[in-house]
Amino acid sequence: MMKTTSIMIVGVGGQGTLLASKLLGKLLLGEGYDVKVSEVHGMSQRGGSVVTYVRYGDKVYSPVITEGEADFIVSFEKLEAARYVSCLKKDGKIIANNQEIDPMPVIVGNAEYPSGVLEEMRSLGIHVDELDALSLAEKAGSAKAVNIVLMGRLAKYLNIEKEKWHKAIENTVPEKFKELNLKAFDLGYNY
Repeated sequence: MMKTTSIMIVGVGGQGTLLASKLLGKLLLGEGYDVKVSEVHGMSQRGGSVVTYVRYGDKVYSPVITEGEADFIVSFEKLEAARYVSCLKKDGKIIANNQEIDPMPVIVGNAEYPSGVLEEMRSLGIHVDELDALSLAEKAGSAKAVNIVLMGRLAKYLNIEKEKWHKAIENTVPEKFKELNLKAFDLGYNY
C-alpha cells in the first residue's frame, strides 16, 4: 500500500497555478494513482492568493490538505510560501520561486513587503529549494511559463520519468506553446 502524497500549489491569481495542477493531475492519473485535485480560489482574478491541493496514492479519500500534511509546497511567490508553511510536514519540502509580487496591503501603502521570508524558513530547519523561476521562464521564451518551470523542479522529487512529464505537457498545453513549455520544464528540472 502506497502512502498518500500531498502537494500544495500556491501562488497569486494569474500565475498559472491551475494549469500546473491540471498537468500534475493528468500525469499522476496516467501513472495509475488515485488522484484528488481541489482548487481553492481566493481573489484569484485580482492577484489574490490561490491554492490548489493535489493528493495521490493507492486510495485517496479527501483532496484537502490541512496543517502539517503537505509533503511538498510549490510556491509561485515568496509570501505565499510563508502563508502556507504551517501545512508542511516535518520532513516536507518547499519549492519556491523567489519572485516578489506585492499583495494588496503593500500596493495601497498599508504594509511593506517583508524581507528574508525564505531565509527565515531555512533558519527554522525547513527544506527550501529556491529558484528564480521567472528568469528561467523568460529564458524559455515567456514569463508566463513560471508554472512549468516549477513543475520541472518538482519533477526532481517525484519518481516519474522525465519523458512521461514531457508527454503530459504535450497533452495539456496548446500546440503553439508546446516547445516553449517543454523548454521551461527542462530548465526547471536541470536547475
